[in-house]
Amino acid sequence: MTNDQRSWIVIAEGNEFVWPGYDLRKVPKTDNYEFGFLPPRLFNLVRETFVAVHQAGQAKTTPRT
Repeated sequence: MTNDQRSWIVIAEGNEFVWPGYDLRKVPKTDNYEFGFLPPRLFNLVRETFVAVHQAGQAKTTPRT
């Protein structure tokens, strides 16, 4: 994905999986994973909103194994 392509977050849906997931690969010649970056304010807003939706019983989680 290039930076000019759209992506989105679905607040009421979450995935359950063991970290790191099967679809993540280490950066060559390191022990690091590169999976993207969300600005801290956006990350916190997403997290807080998901928690509120989950606590209201309106969130759907899907196990990914």
